[in-house]
Amino acid sequence: MSDRGHAPPPPAGDAPEPDPAEPDLSRDIEISAVPAAAGPEPADTDAEPLDLTEGEPIELQAGPFSLVPVEDGDDAPLSPRRRRTRTILTGSLLAVGLLGVAGLGWYYWQIHVQRDVTLSLPPSVADMTLDDSPNAKDTADYLQTALNTEIDMDKTVGGVYSGTGEKDVLIFGGTTLIWSPGKDLATSFGLISDKQGTVTGLHDVDPGPLGGSMKCGITRTEGGNMPVCGWADHGSLALAMFPNRSESEAAPLMLQLRKAIQTRN
Repeated sequence: MSDRGHAPPPPAGDAPEPDPAEPDLSRDIEISAVPAAAGPEPADTDAEPLDLTEGEPIELQAGPFSLVPVEDGDDAPLSPRRRRTRTILTGSLLAVGLLGVAGLGWYYWQIHVQRDVTLSLPPSVADMTLDDSPNAKDTADYLQTALNTEIDMDKTVGGVYSGTGEKDVLIFGGTTLIWSPGKDLATSFGLISDKQGTVTGLHDVDPGPLGGSMKCGITRTEGGNMPVCGWADHGSLALAMFPNRSESEAAPLMLQLRKAIQTRN
């Protein structure tokens, strides 16, 4: 085959000379590592990601947060003994409260029923007649004035009932709102005290269907012992003296006088 037109190959072992326009700088410049600027370390990309779905869910408190520490014992369940004690205590307090309300209601009911009262002296009671003589009227006026001085009455009445055998009865009383009938009745017996002494042996007797308080006792006079009786409720108070009578006669007669004199409106 003819070698015409082909350049002859370079001789073996001779490297081609570099191009003078492109100098090789790799021989003269040594590349060194430049330290990076200080800064945050890169995140570890090899760490496992945080799983927010694991564990119990976070519960938010429905009410406001308490700034006061709560003691652990407050939420602890009560023992059967403590629970029973609390139940008994609560029941006792409720019972006392109900009794108090019931007692207060009964007290005001009594006031409502008894406060509107009228006292009037009828011409006769039992076998006695009302004495209208001046002497009897003066005695009745004196007793009414004494009673009104002790207790501020809205209206007072008084009179002398004459009976057979000088068994007269002197009675006087009045109407007003009385908060403590028993106490005021006991105090009013002091009006009958005289130089001979006070009323002694006061004791409760049956007040009858009109209720309230009724007491009887004895006072000493020049003629001997004289029974004294009186009644009081939330609307009236009256006293009566029974000369020449025994105490066993006085109490039933006082009930008859009250029934004839007192009227509830």
